Amino acid sequence: MVFGIDFSEVNWSEVSQASLDTLNMLGFSVLFTFIIGLPLGVLLFLSGKSSHWAVKVMYSLLSLIVNVLRSVPFVILMIAILPFTKVLIGTTIGVKGAIPALVIAAAPFFARLVETSLREVDRGVIEAAQAMGASTWQIVRKVLLPEAMPGLIAGTTITAVTLISYTAMSGLVGGGGLGDLAIRYGYQRYETSVMIIAIAVMIVMVQILQWIGDRFVRRYTRK
Repeated sequence: MVFGIDFSEVNWSEVSQASLDTLNMLGFSVLFTFIIGLPLGVLLFLSGKSSHWAVKVMYSLLSLIVNVLRSVPFVILMIAILPFTKVLIGTTIGVKGAIPALVIAAAPFFARLVETSLREVDRGVIEAAQAMGASTWQIVRKVLLPEAMPGLIAGTTITAVTLISYTAMSGLVGGGGLGDLAIRYGYQRYETSVMIIAIAVMIVMVQILQWIGDRFVRRYTRK
């Protein structure tokens, strides 16, 4: 017993499984968020700089969709897309059932971070590449993304940390992981020890992710 809280009855195997479930949700959601959010962010950046009316319309529509998805609280979004999740995955519970909501919530957020990082690239570097006859794809691949790498890594880190909190909220609809464990035992059964352990594990995950992200940002930042 520590500070009046009894940890002796904690089922550590369930804690371990919940931690693995959270890591699985985090890993897959970060992967799909990156796959969707990076091209979307690049498209937002490129279309936002165009003077063509059709491209401007496309940018306005994309920006509207991104802003709407970012504005909806995650818990509401998660419940609202349950029918879509059922059709796409075949289930609305567990690790698999939580991933679509996590990706839909995080991809627009990450796309905005990508767009912001690309906007911070020195305009002179881009103009130099254009003067040498580089195509748009070559500028994106060889200039924009390498130059914006520290910001992209920082944005990925921020998104991953945000997704940890989202995985916890997914426990409200049986999403599994530490959030589900904390709700079922810590909240519904008043087992404070389980709640504290779940929070502690998530804090450790956040600290590790932030440490790894900071290391990579320092590595890719040009002196």
